[in-house]
Amino acid sequence: MKTLPKERRYETLSFLPPLTDQQITRQIDYMIEQGYIPAIEFEENPQPTDHHWTLWKLPLFEARNSQEVINEVRECRSEYPNYYIRVIGFDNIKQCQTVSFIVHKPNSTTNRY
Repeated sequence: MKTLPKERRYETLSFLPPLTDQQITRQIDYMIEQGYIPAIEFEENPQPTDHHWTLWKLPLFEARNSQEVINEVRECRSEYPNYYIRVIGFDNIKQCQTVSFIVHKPNSTTNRY
């Protein structure tokens, strides 16, 4: 049995293969169905233990579908193409972030949106 190659891991889903566009859309749909408030954050050189990223605009309080979130991800990516971008979901009842996953890594062949 071999050890996996050492590489940085970010967020819960980072141990899985990169998500496809369809899988990202389904994750965002799930967040919205659960009543979580989606938001987009970006960071140039995040550390795995760094939980403080820069918020892209305000959280998307009025988002009703994944396409609205994806459009904001695309806009963020066009402005910050060399930054990591993640989608997060806030639970307004528990008052905390409950979901978070990377949707763009700079210089990656598997970038999404």
